[in-house]
Amino acid sequence: MSDTVSQRTGEISLTEKAANEIKAIMNENGIRGSSRLRLGVKGGGCSGFSYSLGFDEVLRENDVVFEVHDVRLVVDRKSLFYLAGTELDFSDGLQGRGFVFNNPNAARTCGCGDSFGV
Repeated sequence: MSDTVSQRTGEISLTEKAANEIKAIMNENGIRGSSRLRLGVKGGGCSGFSYSLGFDEVLRENDVVFEVHDVRLVVDRKSLFYLAGTELDFSDGLQGRGFVFNNPNAARTCGCGDSFGV
């Protein structure tokens, strides 16, 4: 499968702070530039769904690829249904350090922010 970048990049956004953190993690862990950050949704968590993040070099038939701030993001179409309009940010404040999903589709979230419901 070719690594075609979606022209609809408005569906998933990435803050510059998150992009810089992703690049730093890739560099620190020797992750090759051909890897993409895979965003996904899976059933589970206290609110019904939970987010998944990981690096992946394999593209699947139902994947949509976005490029934001020189970071390639991959989302399968099923997850994209729940993630459309989401902004991935990075926080290193008093509440802890980690990636934050700002998902306009989430009708409810758990206290820890790791799961959501629609």
